[in-house]
Amino acid sequence: MATVTLNGSEILIETLLEHGVSDVFGYPGGAVLNIYDALYKYRDRITHYLTAHEQGAAHAADGYARATGKAGVCIATSGPGATNLVTGIATAYMDSVPLIAVTGNVAKPLLGKDSFQEVDTTGITMPITKHNFIVKDIEKLAETVRRAFYIALSGRPGPVLVDITKDVTAAEYPYERREPRKISPETDSVTEEDLAEAARLISEAKRPLIYAGGGVISANAADLLKKFAEKIDAPVALTLMGLGAFPDDSPRFTGMVGMHGTKTSNMAVMECDLLIAAGARFSDRVISDVRKFAQEAKVLHLDVDAAEINKNVMTESQVIGDLGEVIKRLLGRLPEMSHKAWLERVGGLKAAYPLPLFEKEDALRPPALLRAVREVMRGAAVTTDVGQHQIWAGQYLGAGFPRGFISSGGLGTMGFGLGAAIGASVARGKRLAVNITGDGSFRMNCVELATAADYKLPVVDIIMNNHALGMVRQWQELFYGGRFSQTDLSRTAADFVKLAEAFGCRGFRIKDAAEARDVLREARASAEGGVPAVVDCWISSDEKVYPMVPPGESIDKVILGE
Repeated sequence: MATVTLNGSEILIETLLEHGVSDVFGYPGGAVLNIYDALYKYRDRITHYLTAHEQGAAHAADGYARATGKAGVCIATSGPGATNLVTGIATAYMDSVPLIAVTGNVAKPLLGKDSFQEVDTTGITMPITKHNFIVKDIEKLAETVRRAFYIALSGRPGPVLVDITKDVTAAEYPYERREPRKISPETDSVTEEDLAEAARLISEAKRPLIYAGGGVISANAADLLKKFAEKIDAPVALTLMGLGAFPDDSPRFTGMVGMHGTKTSNMAVMECDLLIAAGARFSDRVISDVRKFAQEAKVLHLDVDAAEINKNVMTESQVIGDLGEVIKRLLGRLPEMSHKAWLERVGGLKAAYPLPLFEKEDALRPPALLRAVREVMRGAAVTTDVGQHQIWAGQYLGAGFPRGFISSGGLGTMGFGLGAAIGASVARGKRLAVNITGDGSFRMNCVELATAADYKLPVVDIIMNNHALGMVRQWQELFYGGRFSQTDLSRTAADFVKLAEAFGCRGFRIKDAAEARDVLREARASAEGGVPAVVDCWISSDEKVYPMVPPGESIDKVILGE
């Protein structure tokens, strides 16, 4: 392409197009008027989705990124527009999601003068971005955006913010199209010594257990993980973020691990002699009391980020680098192994401690409801909000494919799921996305129903409505003497069916198990016909998430139920 003179806003859009961006999410304002004028001119090449709130735009870009592995893009104006992105950026940061947040700022001469809608956006977002930039000179704009994409997508992914002063978006400068810098798997830190030591530990283990997390998804290494587990004949436990990284119908799969993990997974951690952490960061929600965690095991850590090694749990050995490349190289070094007695022990635990299903009860119980969702909504991307419903979804719904389960793990952001479902649906060619939410989370960003309806997106929002802040209420009952301080939402109960219809969606309600599948089928048909659906599912406020490890206990001290 020949060099052409464009204004800064057009250069921004051209650099987005260089990186294959076809969809962006955002909300206009004064400082980004020039950018939105350019988006109008480029509307046949890039689709902008107008969300109801900037936080919804950030979550939609996040869901888009998680569903594809590409960088999601969101745009907001200066001041409150930028600060409304903060929760979404922090959510992406905690879960290593490649996100490009573009914000406008006041013109360069007005910076630092408390100008209208001015904030120090880069200062505010520095702790929650992989990197951030403020562009105050037009000649630096294109290269800064290119760097932002490279940083967001290379190594351990993460969000990058590009703040652009308004005068830069209007100024003119020569632009020449460039091919994006190639992102190669990080292998420089993978040493022969580390691989040899890892292979030795695996070969000598009698009771290996693979503990896999979201890094497997980020590295697109799910198929390799399956081959690895089969070759070394090991069971596999997943974190919430790792759901979809390993087939949940495999006899090797032990379920989630940690505070709300299965007893099988948690017992296996405590009984294994080698714990192989693959793309997992030993979150406090997994390890609980670190002094009692995996006491019988040597720990082998495979991760792209050296900063995670020995951060929360001390390791015996580690291999640092792209997880897919690390597993490939280990597969080439390892013989076929057999651990029949160990697999039988783990199988015995699975048989002894299954998750309860409650399939034959008339009352609407979360496990039975989510099994019905799994059956009826097969093939959909699943997003969740945060709370009891999130854990139930992880336990009973899971992911049918890699990148098929999208949830806020690290930050635990209520209100995440609907925006993420919108982004995931757009990313997958406007295919079905199902958000599992609670009534507390639903209230936080339900305005994004307008976005789903306006763009006729096939989104189904399933509310597990217990008229309470369920997870907080559960802790209050178990550990705070039943003092339910400010967790009862029934006094402000809204009619979510009417609310859905007010936003241009269809509303449904389920109160007993017998009607669940029929209503869910109708909701799916509506969404796939261009009218998003909300399904208000009434469950008891006394329902609790089990299994559960009490705070401060070792992870084998699992409460299985009442």
